[in-house]
Amino acid sequence: MIKINKEKLVMIAVQGEISHPLTFYPYDVSRKGEVIYTLPEGCLGIHYNVKVGDSAFGWQADHIEPGVTVVFSQKEEKREEFYGFRIPVCIGNIGKVISGEAKGEKGIVTGIHTGILVDFPQDTLEKLAIGDKVLIKAYGMGLELLNFKEIKVLNISPDLLERICEEDEEKNTLKIRVRKEIPPELMGSGIGVISSSYVDYDIMTSDEETLEEYGLWDLKLGDIVAIRDHFSSFGPCYKKGAITIGVVVHGDSKISGHGPGVLPIISSPSKEKIEIIFEEYANIGFYLNCGTFRK
Repeated sequence: MIKINKEKLVMIAVQGEISHPLTFYPYDVSRKGEVIYTLPEGCLGIHYNVKVGDSAFGWQADHIEPGVTVVFSQKEEKREEFYGFRIPVCIGNIGKVISGEAKGEKGIVTGIHTGILVDFPQDTLEKLAIGDKVLIKAYGMGLELLNFKEIKVLNISPDLLERICEEDEEKNTLKIRVRKEIPPELMGSGIGVISSSYVDYDIMTSDEETLEEYGLWDLKLGDIVAIRDHFSSFGPCYKKGAITIGVVVHGDSKISGHGPGVLPIISSPSKEKIEIIFEEYANIGFYLNCGTFRK
């Protein structure tokens, strides 16, 4: 059990629509200097066969997002609309389709990237259409660990936090279940943003030997990972002795400085109070019964 301010959090409705898929350019240049033609972006839209629990590598797409991506509007968003839609939403929130053939069906938020990523059952995916409206009960913004004030919690629902963490009263530590540990030097694109509440940052995959050394080739979408010497409470940055816990929200990239994206959920300027427990099943799909774990 953990002590949190769950009863003080406000649950609010935010509403968006399923986006059309996006391709920025007809070709791009890889980190090896190769010209990549007609590479699907993998961002936005409905992905029928890519789910939380699937590999973060190997897809014929770049930055692949699992499931369905919901945006505020497919028209140009105002700054206030962009932040007002994204920031309140947390992994583990419930999304409900409120228009179209799948009206009334429910899904689970699994991350934030180009929009809000939502996992739906396969039969629901087959009913969805681009432009369908989705209402999300946003719940978790302002979540705090009452016995560990120095540890920041963000982008995660209270229920999911309670499933992946527990307090050790004897040691006065917070135990967190993770699947992999990421060395700090691998973190790339996304460093420098002023907030970790609406953007992920990427595990660079240009150094294949380091990926092999840390056993990262079998990284899965939805995996909970620990990043050593990184502090992400107010935007991700390198900080010796700090630690960030995050969720893998999108797949690999061939572009320089990019790779599987990690959305921070817990961060501390010191790892002194955090005890990492490595578990093979430490994936949000397991705890939320979604993606390839869905029963």
